[in-house]
Amino acid sequence: MANQKGAEQQESLGTAMNKTELFLERNGRKVTYVFVGLLVLAALVYGYRALISQPRAKQAAEMIAEAQNRFEAENPDFELALNGDANGAGFLEVAEQYGSTPSGNLAKHYAGICYLRLGDLANAQKYLAAYSPVKGLPGAIVNAQNYGLQGDVAVEQQEYAKAVKFYEKAVKAADNDYTAPLYLRKAGLAEKAQGNEAKAAEYFEKITVSYPASMEARDAEKYLGTTKR
Repeated sequence: MANQKGAEQQESLGTAMNKTELFLERNGRKVTYVFVGLLVLAALVYGYRALISQPRAKQAAEMIAEAQNRFEAENPDFELALNGDANGAGFLEVAEQYGSTPSGNLAKHYAGICYLRLGDLANAQKYLAAYSPVKGLPGAIVNAQNYGLQGDVAVEQQEYAKAVKFYEKAVKAADNDYTAPLYLRKAGLAEKAQGNEAKAAEYFEKITVSYPASMEARDAEKYLGTTKR
């Protein structure tokens, strides 16, 4: 009986192997093509990163450096940082030519700031919105600043409800003792501008409760006093 069972198992295994051999015999060329195709695809992905993506990212990083220097100078020239000159590219050129790279993405953010400083709210919003949030701690700070600046643009346009939403996003993007209370304060002020005293008080209260060591907490009590009158 045991021998019969063993023979059946051997027969079953043999049948499976025969089916596999039959499949390879009939489809061997197709399987080879698929396998080779996958290898070619992997090579193309690697080649794109090594020969195209990485060099583009490096070139974009080199181009944005001069614009950042002009932006961060003691007396910043936002017009020059934005448009560049013969001595170096501006944020607009980096964003347009290398927008898919990390530096190109960051250039959109910087361009939005420059336009905001120059008083061009429409282009400020356009470029700030074009920035794509990135992962990681340094990225989280930039993400929060980007949302916060979009909130500032909305305030300048007297779209206070829209501004509050951006400030809330900024708080979530980087929930820490430095940036979060700043944007909570701005959200509270935007609510006050709409006459929503109760909602404004909630933001100021959150500063005192969740971020008592922050600089904004020192002023939150004053704002709470004005909202509770």
